[in-house]
Amino acid sequence: MTRLQTLLLIVATCTALAAGPAQSPTFRLWSDDISGTVPQAHVYDGFGCTGDNVSPHLAWSGAPKGTRSFVLTVFDPDAPTGSGFWHWVVANIPASSTTIARNASRTPRMPAGSIETRTDFGDAGYHGPCPPAGGQPHRYIFTLHALTVDRIDVDTGTSGALVGLLTNANRLASASFTATYGR
Repeated sequence: MTRLQTLLLIVATCTALAAGPAQSPTFRLWSDDISGTVPQAHVYDGFGCTGDNVSPHLAWSGAPKGTRSFVLTVFDPDAPTGSGFWHWVVANIPASSTTIARNASRTPRMPAGSIETRTDFGDAGYHGPCPPAGGQPHRYIFTLHALTVDRIDVDTGTSGALVGLLTNANRLASASFTATYGR
């Protein structure tokens, strides 16, 4: 091998190593129903709010290699509780799932095997935004967590905080978006 060939081989090898492994697509979560502000259709119907309480369409792509299940959370960090407020918690979503249909909460249209757990409203299922009247708009953080396990040990009575603990112990990656709502 000539000196030039050796030099070219070294340059090619260094270039390949610097590039690193092939990148997987970016893990992302989005909604066809919500962009920026939560529409009235997805606002809670109660506590002075008059929305339709329809769970939004959600979709995701680019889950990392090794994902075995997902957990979805919708959380209001601005709730005047001192600890935020869980609006929707769904565990054990199969790794093969890529969407949750609009108005699927509490129906057989949820991904097979998934479990909606207890929210801070006291029961399982989607509960839309309903911040106190007259205050600043609240943030609603929709997060999909990719997990390294097929399922976490929860049922419909498990709190959002406990689901969060189990999720954090098994999380591979997360994707989220934030929407706001005020009244």
